[in-house]
Amino acid sequence: MRDPAIHRFRQVVAVALRHLEARQQEINDLNVFPVADGDTGDNMVLTMRYVLEELDRLDDPRDPDPPRPKIVRAVARAALMGARGNSGVILSQIVRGAAEELATPPGRLIDPELIERALGSASRAAYASVREPAEGTMLTVIRTMHEAVAERLAHWRLRRLEPEATDAEQNAVLAEMLAAALFSGEEALRHTPDQLEVLRELGAEVDAGALGLVVIVRGMMAGLAGEQVALPEIPRYQPARITDVHHADSRYRWCTNFIVTGSGLDADSFVPRLEELGDSVLVVGDAETVKVHVHTDDFEAAKAIFAGAGAITREDIADMHEQVAERRMRLAGRSGVVAVVSGEGLRALYEDLGAIVVDGGPKMNPATNDLVLAIDACPAEEVVVLPNSPDVILAAREAAEVSSKRVEIVESTSQQAGIAALVEFDASVDAPGNGERLAEALAGVRSAAVAQAARDDANGRFVRGDAVGFAGEQIVAWGDVSATLAATVEKVVDGAEIVTVIEGEDAPIPLDRLPLELPEGAELELHRGGQSSYWWLISAQ
Repeated sequence: MRDPAIHRFRQVVAVALRHLEARQQEINDLNVFPVADGDTGDNMVLTMRYVLEELDRLDDPRDPDPPRPKIVRAVARAALMGARGNSGVILSQIVRGAAEELATPPGRLIDPELIERALGSASRAAYASVREPAEGTMLTVIRTMHEAVAERLAHWRLRRLEPEATDAEQNAVLAEMLAAALFSGEEALRHTPDQLEVLRELGAEVDAGALGLVVIVRGMMAGLAGEQVALPEIPRYQPARITDVHHADSRYRWCTNFIVTGSGLDADSFVPRLEELGDSVLVVGDAETVKVHVHTDDFEAAKAIFAGAGAITREDIADMHEQVAERRMRLAGRSGVVAVVSGEGLRALYEDLGAIVVDGGPKMNPATNDLVLAIDACPAEEVVVLPNSPDVILAAREAAEVSSKRVEIVESTSQQAGIAALVEFDASVDAPGNGERLAEALAGVRSAAVAQAARDDANGRFVRGDAVGFAGEQIVAWGDVSATLAATVEKVVDGAEIVTVIEGEDAPIPLDRLPLELPEGAELELHRGGQSSYWWLISAQ
């Protein structure tokens, strides 16, 4: 069996890329693991495009027959250089694992036995790239595909082609092999929610990366068999509606990707320090080139880890909070949410739940025009506004009168109550319907807060600098920080199932050392809000 010419290989990759691009947005919208960052399809497409561009570069009339080891190694490096995000990096390792097998031994024809070994190598490389491999993902799909091809190998041996076989005959055998892989891979895809808890919890029909890999293999089959050949259709899948902030996003903001080139690089040695800065850490490559991926709040610190190790290139840093917000707005349906918020952490919490945020500033005092612009920028037909302060309600009403959209004002008077109520928002419901839902949820939320006294109390209860606790608008505790916080929480937790504490930027006690005692059965949720006016914002529901 002759080696396929490079232009034939390019054709197969090009068709696979077209198939992937056709499902790109669907794959973006499906993603909920490891975080719902909304760009899994983009990342896989980017990786494949780099591969295709490298094949274009190699398909040079001046060198019409480059050796196969040169081709596959160049393709593996291109996939690594173009990889972005978890899905892109894992896909690049699948390409690398397969390339390492296809490149050796030199001169061996690409036949079913070699493809089986290549899929096995791809599966092992993919699993090895992840510190804690999760089943129900593209890892499961590539492993299942390899197992299916291995089972069919005995049958293919009975139909071994002669070295003089035509291109069409070679393509038919390879397409048959991929058909077995595709059948098993698609079956594994359908079962991904059975293996990955987050998919079940959020009602996701399949894992996004797993779907992307199945689509790529189907595209490769089409490239081998010809686009005119009818292939089984892969069903279209609907995105999950994410309403639980715990599963909607990484607690970090920046999806950070870059390449490090040097000498004597040890990819594994960098992982522990990166894990101190974030999560979803992947470091893959060889002694001369490594690809780095991490979710972090400090991408400069992540890059600093590699100071002296080599040169950093191809930086790609994406705002995952922005991606999640855009994804939610795209899927918003009939109505959307605008919320007034102060503090970067609180902004992230609201954006993770799909809200368009208006910066209220330290005193929660946005201009009416800012509210109007946010309402008009919301892609939904109707808008619910959460003022989140008594002082913003009037401005919200004025903005609603000016806007051409249907606007419903839900008179939330605190950020912590607004975020608790927002969980009940349903984009498929109209604005008045959501207004009723959120107002009902607000009625079940008790709000509290602890702040530093800005002046002495006229009644002599506290002096400037003391801690002051509020339950609603009423002062309920004061004095020592720890005692005030504990007493304030105690005022609102009776009968609560969930107690949420949101930390301000200058909170004097670390979030993991708060002196809190909750009633039996109550669940504590802790967040970093970054608000400047209050040490802690508290809600109980």
